[in-house]
Amino acid sequence: MKFIVQLIISTLAVLISAYLLPGVHIRDNSFLTALVVAAVLSFLNTVLKPIMIVLTIPVTIVSFGLFLVVINALIILLAARIVDGFTVDGFWWAMLFSFILSLVTSVLQGVKKKDEQGPNRNF
Repeated sequence: MKFIVQLIISTLAVLISAYLLPGVHIRDNSFLTALVVAAVLSFLNTVLKPIMIVLTIPVTIVSFGLFLVVINALIILLAARIVDGFTVDGFWWAMLFSFILSLVTSVLQGVKKKDEQGPNRNF
């Protein structure tokens, strides 16, 4: 159940981020396409990202970890090639999409946690 809730949050974050950025497009603002994008990003972040991090350890160390942002952008560009109906106009849009997606996901997860806690009962 947690995975489904997280996938829905990620889907909403993809839709919101694509709406905010003119260089990122989801065909017809389709929820289904955004759901597939969220699932593909989740898969790529689980499988491919750790491999890329290990292979780029020297560059990551020299850049004080900033190269991880480049890895995120590359994963988003790969997802855009995999998912039909999801396009990113370039590397910089992918990098900005990664940043906005992280912010929106954090906000939505914060709202979810606040809802799970229920009303504040400080007596």
